[in-house]
Amino acid sequence: MPAIKPVSDLRNYNEVLQDVAEDSPVFLTRNGRGCYAVLSINDYEKLTATKTLFSELKKGEDSTKEKGWLNTDDVRK
Repeated sequence: MPAIKPVSDLRNYNEVLQDVAEDSPVFLTRNGRGCYAVLSINDYEKLTATKTLFSELKKGEDSTKEKGWLNTDDVRK
């Protein structure tokens, strides 16, 4: 079950931070709507690495569409 708290709970931010765990962010709401997410540094690093990986994969996909695939001999050279 996700931890969802109003942003006003940040007045006691230690209590909010206690609820943050790896793979378990705390979502903060403002006026009843999602506004922020507080997550562990490990989760942030995973998210950043995943975003970078997908960006690089997209570049490779675009390159194959533009230039075509390399054959095995070209790769070995």
